[in-house]
Amino acid sequence: MKKEATSPRRRGRPPSFEREAVLKKAMLTFWALGYEGASIADLTAAMGITAQSLYAAFGSKSALYREALHHYQHTVGAYTALALQQEPTALEAFKRILTESATEFCRSRRPRGCMVSTSSLACAVENQEEVRHVAQLREATIGAFRERIDRAIAQGEFKPETDSTALARYLGAIVQGMAIQARDGATRAQLQQVAALAITTLQQFST
Repeated sequence: MKKEATSPRRRGRPPSFEREAVLKKAMLTFWALGYEGASIADLTAAMGITAQSLYAAFGSKSALYREALHHYQHTVGAYTALALQQEPTALEAFKRILTESATEFCRSRRPRGCMVSTSSLACAVENQEEVRHVAQLREATIGAFRERIDRAIAQGEFKPETDSTALARYLGAIVQGMAIQARDGATRAQLQQVAALAITTLQQFST
């Protein structure tokens, strides 16, 4: 009897998918559950792909997390960098960051707060590289704040005695604190009050 022909086993690339679309879903999963809380099963269910496809496309859970953080910073969280670049004065830039943070941290149909601020505050020993990576992202933001304040001092917008390092860290603490309070249930109106107080403090440094 003639042996029935069979199709060769498919090898190589996994089934294709829209990378940006699945990355957004991974971002939302990590944002909602945290790095350790988001299992591979959670991620593949949200992304609509298999574990094999996840590893083939992204390499590891850690690599996926870092790409998701990058995606967050260049989409949902892009307003911070844009405000520093686009606003004509430092005061206007920080006003925008504070007020938009109050709004963005409380938007419906997505996790509350900020992914960079809350998704890996504490992890097991084997995941400390992720903790350090996200801490470096937060420090980079504070560094960008300090650079904008230094420029404002040099241009006469802020008083010459302004401590740019302390002020940048203060603003970073306010934004990060707002993110955590949003996760705890603070409303947009409540966070706007916090932002308004921080703006009043910031105005004291203006010339």
